[in-house]
This record gives sequence, C-alpha cells and structure tokens, in this order.
Amino acid sequence: MHRRRPGHRLDLGTRGLRVLVLGGTVFLGRHLVEAALAGGHEVTLFNRGRSDPGAFPDVEQVRGDREAGLGALGGRSWDWVVDTSGYLPRLVRQSVAAGLGRYCFFSSVSVYEGQGTLEDSPRRSLADPAIEDVDQEYPGLKAACEDLLPADSLVIRPGLIVGPDDPTERFTYWPLRIHRGGEVLGPGDPERECQFIDVRDLAAFSLSLMQEGTAGSLNAVNEGVPMGELLAGGEVTWVADDFLLEHDVTPYTEMPLWIPPEWGRRVDTRRARASGLSPRPWRESWQATLQWALGRSGPPPTQDSGGRLRPPAESLSAEREAELLRLWHARA
Repeated sequence: MHRRRPGHRLDLGTRGLRVLVLGGTVFLGRHLVEAALAGGHEVTLFNRGRSDPGAFPDVEQVRGDREAGLGALGGRSWDWVVDTSGYLPRLVRQSVAAGLGRYCFFSSVSVYEGQGTLEDSPRRSLADPAIEDVDQEYPGLKAACEDLLPADSLVIRPGLIVGPDDPTERFTYWPLRIHRGGEVLGPGDPERECQFIDVRDLAAFSLSLMQEGTAGSLNAVNEGVPMGELLAGGEVTWVADDFLLEHDVTPYTEMPLWIPPEWGRRVDTRRARASGLSPRPWRESWQATLQWALGRSGPPPTQDSGGRLRPPAESLSAEREAELLRLWHARA
C-alpha cells in the first residue's frame, strides 16, 4: 500500500463533514459520534442495531450487517467512512470497494513486528491469509486490513483505549480495584510505564485529522505512566514478573495493564503530537472511568470475538488475587 505521510492535507474548507460510521454505538464509536455531533458534523450510522438500538435517536441510522454487504446504503457517498469495527480483511475490502468516501480506519499499535513502533516500522503478517481467528491473529489481521486501504486513507493506531463506557475491563479494573481497597496485587516493576489513550481524546483527535483532510498512519497513545504512579492510591504489594508467570497469570487480560519486560515496547508518539494529539492528564481518565463504572447498571456488555470486547470475567478475580498474594507472602 502506498500512502501519503501525515502532513499531506486535502482542503475540505471549514464546513461540517458528512461522516458515515460503521458501528457507532459502543465505546469508541459512541464517543466519535458524540464528538462529531458536538462539532456540527452530519453523521450516518450503519450497524446491526444490536448493541444499543436506542442510541442517537436524532441521527440517521441504516440497519445492516457487514457480512451481508453495504447495499442498504444505496450507493450514497460521504466525506469520510469511519471504520471502528474492521477486523477481517474480506469485510474491509468490501467496504473500501463500495466507494462510499475517504476511509478512516482504526487499527492498533499491535500491528508492529518486534520492537519497532515508528509508523513506518515493519508490521505483522499472516502465515495463512485465509485465517479469520481474531482472538489469535488480531495484529496480523489488522495489518492485512491496512494493506487494503487506498493511498488517501487515514489510519489511526491506538494503544489501549480507556475512559467512560469501556466495557472491556482492561483499564476499568484498576480504578475499581483501588476504590475497593485492601491489599492490592501490583504486577511487576512499579517503574515500568504503561501507555494508553482516553477515548474522548482519540475521538477529538481523529475528527480534527478528518477535518484537515489528513492522510497517512499515526500512533495514538499518551507518553506513558509508571504503574507505581497509577496505583499510588492503593495499598499495593508489588509481585515479581517471574512469580506471576510461574503461576500462569495471563498478562494484559487476567492481569490488566501488566506487560512483562520481554513483551514491552514504547510506542513512538512524535508524529501524532506534531499533528495535534494532546492527551489529557491520566488522572482525569481514571476519575471519569471510576465514576462511570460505579454508576453503571447491570454487567458490562460483551460481544463476539469479532467485536473485540472482552468479558470482565477474564480479569483477575478477588479470590485469585488473594491466593496469589498469600503465595507471594509465603514464598521462601
């Protein structure tokens, strides 16, 4: 794929954008729609109407399933097609081929091969191009989707997306855990940094790039926060990486935000910052996430593997945490 580097602008003037969002009612999609409406843009949603069919009653919504094609959109066109739910290359190819507008694709920093994290670093590939196992081949599938995009597309590669409405528990676990109190299992080295991006900042940044007509690939994460700083409000016992691995604790899912040193890499953010990304202080994201999580009713929603939303049962249970802490204190 030959794509213009960021910095190339196509003049769209100052008028509001006409934006088609594939999805638009869960987490990132929801915040993108809210930010677009607040900015005076015209929004159309294309989705199955399953996640939250009552969301955005004043916004045009076209019901359809990407698996069945985009015929329900009737060959119309928009300034931008925003794809927050593209995981399978065949479906992204179909969406691109429909020619509905310039493409803004949300990929992931996990596409990078090895330790590279510059936007032009080598990316993952699929051993079998026909594979569609999102759980096992997510990085390679995202990279393969990128390769199908036209040269004037905008590719945004977030890291962990956090904030209100996050149903995955990957970040939400920690504000809730510190709020619950008691002895907290802190994973690994307290000086090790984690990087993430507030969903509200990601939505605003993405829309500003679309308004400017930006083309190219950009990483979208903050500069990083030491885990010790992130968990400073709790009674934390720091447990060694080797101990957690020895006891089969799964990094990042069962133990949210924990990345063993051999997995770690720092994502380069210079290109995005030069293009206007300015993440809010992490404490604002923490507090907003906690307030939302404490106020929500019922269990967090889940989706199938293609939706990439993880059930909260995957994160460390209170019983499992207590047992690990007992074993850690009892070690020779």
